[in-house]
Amino acid sequence: MAQAKIHQAKMIEAANGKFSRSMSMADRSGRLLESLDQLEIRVEALREAATSMEQERECLLDMIQSIKNSEEMRSICDGEREELSLTANRLLGRTLTVEISVEIIRNSTQEDALRKATSLIDELAAKLLDDMDGARKGLMALHAACVTEAPPVPIDTKFQTIVITCALEDQKKIKRRLETLIRNVDNAEKNIKIMDHQKVDDLNSANGK
Repeated sequence: MAQAKIHQAKMIEAANGKFSRSMSMADRSGRLLESLDQLEIRVEALREAATSMEQERECLLDMIQSIKNSEEMRSICDGEREELSLTANRLLGRTLTVEISVEIIRNSTQEDALRKATSLIDELAAKLLDDMDGARKGLMALHAACVTEAPPVPIDTKFQTIVITCALEDQKKIKRRLETLIRNVDNAEKNIKIMDHQKVDDLNSANGK
């Protein structure tokens, strides 16, 4: 009888010990999971910060180029223009030394959609020199497919279907690229008009008008 009680007591002690160890493992697992959850938040914050810096780099490059090609830059004397161009080129070079890369995780369907979207944009960009007005209308139709608000121009529905299939990060990059291209086209058209106007003024001056 005594031996049976001792054996029973040992079994209870062993069971309690196993239960205690199981609870300890559960606690450790919970703490590890909590740590990973916190790290996931920091990882996403890192990606968002890097993406923001990538956008800032693109914005700086665009602004520097805009200043270099601006009407104000052409309206100043040669000496000042040369000095400012050197400064702009220096800033451009320093900006280009900053390399930021945020890899986008895509499945095969998203990769295929990105290739198709990029190809369509590249085709229009290549037509800018031959048909700037037509290419601009095409770019506007592509951009209209990337915005949620109702655009004042026709929408390229084929492109819209492709863009929707792309990864969310790629959708944002595609929209930004189109905006940059359209802005560059607008600046180029403005510069052409200014140059034509200057030619007319020079011709009138030569004719004594």
